[in-house]
Formats: sequence, structure tokens, C-alpha cells
Amino acid sequence: MKKISLLFILSLFSVVAFSQFTLGPKVGYLTQTLSVKQEDIKASLQDKAIFGLFMRIGNSVYVQPEVNYFTSGAVFKRPQQGSVNPIEQEVYLQNVQIPFFIGTKLINTRLFNLRAMMGPTANIVVEKRINTQESGTYINPIKEADIKDVYWGFQVGGGMDIASVTLDVQYIIGLSSIIGDVEIEGNPVLFDSKNQGFVATLGLKLF
Repeated sequence: MKKISLLFILSLFSVVAFSQFTLGPKVGYLTQTLSVKQEDIKASLQDKAIFGLFMRIGNSVYVQPEVNYFTSGAVFKRPQQGSVNPIEQEVYLQNVQIPFFIGTKLINTRLFNLRAMMGPTANIVVEKRINTQESGTYINPIKEADIKDVYWGFQVGGGMDIASVTLDVQYIIGLSSIIGDVEIEGNPVLFDSKNQGFVATLGLKLF
């Protein structure tokens, strides 16, 4: 939580340091994949919508803090293999995402600009839910306690503004695990599940 507080402090400092800023809502589409260290366990993430607020502070060089909300869902599967019991669990998360981007305008005119940006992202899990296939010999190793309350990422990408409309596209790199160690049939197993993917958002500059 100290790192998250630091992001807010940096944002507040930026508002004081720069006189030119933009504020507005944004909505977009998030597509991700999820890595798992165990080869016999497959994971798939569902594509979801994302929406929130952004603030851009500065001109040719700028900072862009955001607060976004999105849901994410992943299905973890392991087939029956001899005496090894199968797994099928769906993990559903509600997340508050707090990115802090630093960017530069590569082209900057009155009605159009082209930008490059990058920065860290804190993802705060505000709700967790797990649905488990419980028929037959299926087991349910993933517990809510195994899911991290906060996981970190890094985003790099670019965007453009046309008048008051802004478009951003970023590549997502997972820096910390969403699920770390899981106990399967009495044995600790390293999941180390990290997300990666793309997010595209469309925003409106209110002022």
C-alpha cells in the first residue's frame, strides 16, 4: 500500500508543478493472457471492458495518472492423468487499476498530437470469486487466500489526440504474480501466474 500511496503523492505533486492539465473519462477493451509455471495446467483469460478517469499534466512532456475499473476472469484446467485428479476452476476478479504514465508528444499541433508513454500499474483486487467443477474426482486447489490483493504491472505504448478525443493503446507486462503458490493434494506448487496483453481506450478531454 505504501507504493500505491506514493503514486497518489506523485500525482498531487504533478498537479502543483504543471499549470496545463486535462481531465476526462475513458472506456476501452482489455485482452490478456495468463502464464502458469505448471505445464499440465492450462489457463485462459476472458477479454473484458475497462473504464475510468484520466488526468494528463504537462505539454510536450507529461504525466498521466489514471483510475480504472475492470473485471477479469480466468479458467484453470488440468485433465485427468492416470491417478492425478483433474482441475477446473474459474477465478473471477474485480479490479481497480491505477497506472502512472510518463509520456512525450512526438507530434504536437493545435488539433492533433501523437504520443509515446510508459509507466507502472498497480492493480487492486476488490472482489474475488472462485467457481469450481466439483463432480467426479475434480479437486479445488485454488483458494481466495492464494490470490494476491495487489499485483503490479508495467505498460508501454502510445496514443493520439484529435481535438478533444484521445486514443491510447498499451502493451501490458505482468511484474508480479496474481496467484503465487498453491497447495495441490498436500504439495506446494508454484503457479507464478502473470498477465500480459493489450489495452485500447478511448477518452474524452472535458477541459
